[in-house]
Amino acid sequence: MLNIRNFAIIAHVDHGKSTLADRMLEITGTVSKREMQNQILDSNPIERERGITIKLAPVRMIYKILNTKSEILNKSQIPNPKTQNNLGFRNSLVNENHLEFANSEYILNLIDTPGHVDFSYEVNRSLAACEGAILLVDATQGIQAQTLAHYHHAQKLGLTVIPVINKIDIATADVAGTKKQMAEILGFDSPLLISAKTGMGVQDLLENIIKRIPAPNEAEGEVGPVRALIFNSNFDVHLGVIAWVRVVDGQIRTGDKLFLLGTKSPATALEVGVFSPAKTPTGKLSSGEVGYVVTNLRDISQIQTGDTLCNDLTATPLPGYQPLKPVVFVSFYPTDGGEINAFRTALSKLRLQDSSFTYTPEFSPALGNGFRLGLLGLLHADIVQERLEREFGLNLIAAAPSVSYQILLTNHELITINQPAGLPDPSSIKEIREPIIHASLFLPQSYLGAVMQLSQDHRGTLIDMSYLGNLVQLRYSLPLAELIRGFHDQLKSVSQGFATLDYELAGYLAADLVKLDILIASDKVDALSQIVPRSQSPYLARGLVERLKDLIPRTQFEIAIQAAIGGTVLARADVKAFRKDVIAKLSGGDQTRKDKLLKKQKKGKSRMKRFGKVDLPQEAFLSILKV
Repeated sequence: MLNIRNFAIIAHVDHGKSTLADRMLEITGTVSKREMQNQILDSNPIERERGITIKLAPVRMIYKILNTKSEILNKSQIPNPKTQNNLGFRNSLVNENHLEFANSEYILNLIDTPGHVDFSYEVNRSLAACEGAILLVDATQGIQAQTLAHYHHAQKLGLTVIPVINKIDIATADVAGTKKQMAEILGFDSPLLISAKTGMGVQDLLENIIKRIPAPNEAEGEVGPVRALIFNSNFDVHLGVIAWVRVVDGQIRTGDKLFLLGTKSPATALEVGVFSPAKTPTGKLSSGEVGYVVTNLRDISQIQTGDTLCNDLTATPLPGYQPLKPVVFVSFYPTDGGEINAFRTALSKLRLQDSSFTYTPEFSPALGNGFRLGLLGLLHADIVQERLEREFGLNLIAAAPSVSYQILLTNHELITINQPAGLPDPSSIKEIREPIIHASLFLPQSYLGAVMQLSQDHRGTLIDMSYLGNLVQLRYSLPLAELIRGFHDQLKSVSQGFATLDYELAGYLAADLVKLDILIASDKVDALSQIVPRSQSPYLARGLVERLKDLIPRTQFEIAIQAAIGGTVLARADVKAFRKDVIAKLSGGDQTRKDKLLKKQKKGKSRMKRFGKVDLPQEAFLSILKV
């Protein structure tokens, strides 16, 4: 256990986490040069294509230090013995004698983490299984919003943080400026300098991990009751439910009879092993180690992330995680109504791999049967739709994203809805409360005015502003609905891509909101309805019908597009009809015959107008986000 180091790599998006993991795997010989490929821990094809990490990925590496001289950390590098993170099972006490090493073999358990804000929960899970973290900063971009968010979370957990500046080999790297930022903002005086791409400095980083990150707590032992924290899980068609664990107490062996304290479910360890990076059976996992346990369970809902895997139902459970709550809700409908059963099967299979989304069936008069998914953000929604279409051969229409609202009724009952169609009759509503976020914006000073104006236009309230060198950090209270209505794209536009955003949910606040309905050819399309501020409703109504007018294809009949609140129409636009030349074949003849055909055509148009089906393209539903 004294030769084990558990650590994560945390950073903003695209600062080089996965590339650094690749170099570590290469230097430690975990993956041979023949097997080596870029982003080796990003196993999903979408991760590779987009160049982002979506799921956390643990891997076990063996690193040998061949020193002729023992090394001991000085007193200033030894963590405070009183430091203890909020999970309550890891104390950072380190004995000086345990920091000696010479000609030793070390087990390095790395957990690669996502950088995008939608997948922050994956970072939180990763850090809970570690004693330390590498804080990676891109020398060409400096400190960004997610850098700060991840660093503060690591601090809360009492982890040892090693500051590292990456991409020092790039011509545009500002190493001196990045060093200054890290000193002024984070208080780090001497970060390590590396190039994850070329491998420069990575070996020195590995040795610093061994020197500076403490071994698992000495209080954790291999004798006594088994307790392991489940920080992730997945379902394998052939193996069943697999728990990804950090063993805290005791030892788990193949064949052990275990229990899940949260669900009280019994389980048998059919296979026990580590990730290196593929699943590699070892027969046992000891205290302080990270690995996996293949169980005999066939229902993944029996395993909850944050639960305690143990061999004694009377054991004290380990503090786990806050349950995941969906932030954005999106309705998906198959373009072919006959594919609804295939869609249902695809969702159930996908959820075995990604338990972070929820789904419920729903029906739309305009679009037919579909499912409403609860997701963690717009990127998460985009990833899930792409996986459903690519992996299961579906063709889906996605309705406009929405958020959940709390409705206080006149009888004082509080209900929650996650789509505009669920809004009760206005006469029964006393108050509508919308979700609020606390957003942290990080940007160069030159864009301060434009970003503050944008935030105010999106109903933001300034909480705090601080200057960090030549950068500014703004903290705004902002409705979550504004975030998904184009705020992030506009932020990138007004700051020329330099501003970054991190946010956290901060509760619900009452607001003057109304439901804006969209009628196409006199039929209400509930999938286009949205809840908007009353004061902005005329502007939003006009903008939306004009966008829809340009997106809906012309047909043989005129299509009226209306935006209304209740029975009051706020805006209207018309898609002009194609006129079919029904008298083209009549080169001559009297006018009466021509008039008869034209009259018949007009009658046909009227019938189509009343009963005809209007084809709505995918862009029509996403147009809400552009207004």
